[in-house]
Amino acid sequence: MNFQIQADPKSEVFVAGTFNGWNPKKNKLTFNNGVYSTTIALSKGRHEYKFVINDLWCIDPKNQEWVPNGHGSLNSVLTVQ
Repeated sequence: MNFQIQADPKSEVFVAGTFNGWNPKKNKLTFNNGVYSTTIALSKGRHEYKFVINDLWCIDPKNQEWVPNGHGSLNSVLTVQ
């Protein structure tokens, strides 16, 4: 799965989710052509995730599927077939 998000070029950007134990520093995105991105092999099924931009947890603005996370905010959701 390819994860992409736009952020300031000097940002530190990661993706955390059910696929990596919600580790906010495990999967770092790299900056190229104005976008941060990374590719992660995901197993089939439903995955929840958030981007972590400069230690601020953010939903994926390009994904309109969200669920409440029990912390008063939302998680982005994707399903791998």
